[in-house]
Amino acid sequence: MADEHGAWKTFGERTIYDNKWVRLGLTDVQAPNGERWDYHVVHLARIAIGLIVDDRDRVLMLWRYRFPTDQWGYELLGGLVEEDEEPAATAAREIREESGYQPIGEAEHLISFEPLPGQVTAGTEVYLWRAAEKVGEPTDTEEVGRLEWVPISRILELAQRQELLGAGALVPLLYYVASRGTGNAAGQDQAPEPA
Repeated sequence: MADEHGAWKTFGERTIYDNKWVRLGLTDVQAPNGERWDYHVVHLARIAIGLIVDDRDRVLMLWRYRFPTDQWGYELLGGLVEEDEEPAATAAREIREESGYQPIGEAEHLISFEPLPGQVTAGTEVYLWRAAEKVGEPTDTEEVGRLEWVPISRILELAQRQELLGAGALVPLLYYVASRGTGNAAGQDQAPEPA
């Protein structure tokens, strides 16, 4: 709701469309300039994503096609958080279903983000594991693609070539690359002390 800093005011929302994956709402809003109108807001289910980086500094990704954007590229493994399921458990489950790999050890929360906050709610939680073992074949037949262990050193190149599909791959991978050597959660080394 409104605050003394000129924020947007909302006066309710009505649902236009609703199903398991997406809800479209029409929100009665007032902008800081006083103008008022109905604003479309897309509400997506919460998402959990797993980032597995092995001891050879490679990340497990799926090369696949996405028809809405008519694009091939790499994605991390993840999916919708089920009711009464913890996001870290979702990420681990989705990794098993989509790849046949089982993450090893405790999940490390890497980052939380909203990929398109101007019009879409899609709370996204990302978890990091530093090992996984092959326990079977993928069981999710909808997530068809080619599994690859991609060197972390290629991430910036892949991003520049637009071969990392969507915020669910870009945000976690770029955060991981940027935080290495800083002593943050994803960094394997501590940052050097200032002289």
